Amino acid sequence: MFEPVIAPSASLLGLLQRGRGDGQLHALAADRTEAIAALEECVTRDPRADWQVENRSLYYARLYMELEAPLDGIEDHLHSPEDLLDEDEYRTGLALSVLGHLAAYGRRDALLMLREYAATGTNWAWALDELALRDDDRGLLLLGTAVLDHFAPGPEGDAELRETIRAAYEPRPWRLWAAYHPRVAAASEQSPFDLWQRQLNRSGVTPGWSTADVLAWADQGELGGLRATAFAGRPDRTDPARDLRDGRDTGDTTGPDAVDRRAAAAARCLTAVVRPEDRPVVLEAARAGLPGARRAALRHLVDQQDPAAAGLIEAAASDVDDRLVRFALELLGRMRGPEALVHARRWADPATGGADSALGEAAVQLLADAGEPADGPLVVAGLRRWISVRGVACAGSGLGALVDGAGRLAAAGAVPVLRHIYGEAASSDLRGRAARALAATDVHFPEGPAVECLWDCEESTRELAARHVATTGDARVLERLRRLAADPAEEAEVHAAVRGRLTAARERRR
Repeated sequence: MFEPVIAPSASLLGLLQRGRGDGQLHALAADRTEAIAALEECVTRDPRADWQVENRSLYYARLYMELEAPLDGIEDHLHSPEDLLDEDEYRTGLALSVLGHLAAYGRRDALLMLREYAATGTNWAWALDELALRDDDRGLLLLGTAVLDHFAPGPEGDAELRETIRAAYEPRPWRLWAAYHPRVAAASEQSPFDLWQRQLNRSGVTPGWSTADVLAWADQGELGGLRATAFAGRPDRTDPARDLRDGRDTGDTTGPDAVDRRAAAAARCLTAVVRPEDRPVVLEAARAGLPGARRAALRHLVDQQDPAAAGLIEAAASDVDDRLVRFALELLGRMRGPEALVHARRWADPATGGADSALGEAAVQLLADAGEPADGPLVVAGLRRWISVRGVACAGSGLGALVDGAGRLAAAGAVPVLRHIYGEAASSDLRGRAARALAATDVHFPEGPAVECLWDCEESTRELAARHVATTGDARVLERLRRLAADPAEEAEVHAAVRGRLTAARERRR
């Protein structure tokens, strides 16, 4: 998978890559050849950093319709030699989703292209899911034999077929084919039993039912031969699991990540077994226990809002083990209650803590998520500090939490930096969060960014705009609301918001 190269935000390509509403408006006003070239660049080189939380397909499909653009670029992309070498669905997923929307809009060429790729392409399963939503029964039935050819005859091919049917996003084609292809019928019948058998045969080590047993369990079992030195940065050459620690095995049951998972399970067990007289044992484990026990004890104390949790988190956040520091900072985000906020304010305040430290940054994010209106200045300061040090390109969940917090706390002082994030963010998810924060903090949002947001690639951002946009003063607004209301591809939430605004506008004119 390649890393997307994002063009400057003021360019046509940069606007389209970001999925901004101004991208569509600029594309329609630009030279058609230039606009189509920029559109094809976006569709064939997916600009999203995380395609699972960012939407682009409907946005690009609408622009294909507006420009009456040919699909030659998409066809060349799907059938390039690279399709035989790169099995990552990320390479072709966006193009196939765009074709799906175009097929729904009535583009026959898009439907035929999906059928051909489902029969011959590497990412055929994605194309089949698109067809399951848009094609008729006859078209799907004609594809059955070609799709079955993807599975070699024999037990291995049959097992792969059962797994594919079980994982299918849209089961409609498989149900149709089961009536005509005995192999599909047999695989469809066997698939639920495979899942049931795997669940029945699950095995694992379970803890004894005492506080000491649970804490000991947090450091054993699925961790196998891993010793405490594996998590303290001290390699043990005599340890047979050293190869696992060095990254030559990526299984789920070994390594530092397994410690965190087991610690979370152990913390839940502690909730059931810890008695008041066991508190000193838990406190000692949280202070100086082995890696798994220390994590489990820390999480248990945080979840129970124990008064000692804050001090222990602060100590863990300064530990020499980077993994323990990361775990402690993640736990800080789970803390709640007035006492936790008092500590967070101390850690986040430059006058009393280390606002530019990892602990200070985590404290600011806690205030953004659970603080009170008076904490707004600390959150705004943290947001500015993030942008000045990391910029918008280094988004991450931390920046999103600060943006959400500025909006939740109605921190008007954040408006300039929120506008900057809105304009520069390559992530449409982050831009949508900035738009929501601006709706709560910027008095000029209804006649400013909300207008552009009506054309945004994210349905949640379009819905936000429809609920807040000023319907007077800009002739484009009512026309855009009418087009969204009439578009069958639009989401139901957007339809509801748009029709509510159109009804209100009509009543005002009476």
